[in-house]
Amino acid sequence: MPIRDQAEKDGTAIKAASDRKASREEVCALFTKFTASESKMVKFLETHQKTCGVPPDGLKHVRAQHAKSMQARKNICSGGGPAAGPSLSDALGGGPVLPDEKPKPGRGTFDTLTGSPLAR
Repeated sequence: MPIRDQAEKDGTAIKAASDRKASREEVCALFTKFTASESKMVKFLETHQKTCGVPPDGLKHVRAQHAKSMQARKNICSGGGPAAGPSLSDALGGGPVLPDEKPKPGRGTFDTLTGSPLAR
C-alpha cells in the first residue's frame, strides 16, 4: 500500500504541475520521481504476485502503464517532439534571396509619415 500511495502522490503532483503550466525541467523531475516509484511498484507486484493474489492481466496492465510513463518521461525530458526536418529552401538547394536594388525614396501609397496623402 505505501508503494502504491507514493506512486499516486507523485502522479497527482504531475497533474498539479501540468495544470499550473510548470516549466519543462520541473515536470521532467516530477516524471523521473514518478517513474521511479512506479518501477518500485512493478517490481513489488512481480515479486509478490502470488502472495498478493495479483492476476496476470493486472500485472500486464501495470507493466504497460509503466512503459507509457517511461516513454512520456523520455519525451518530456528530451525536449518534446521529433527533430525538425529540412526547410523548403534546404530541400530545393537554395537560400534566402534578397533583392539587389534598394527601395526608391519618395512618396508611396502608404507614406503617411510626412502628412496626409490626400493633401498632396
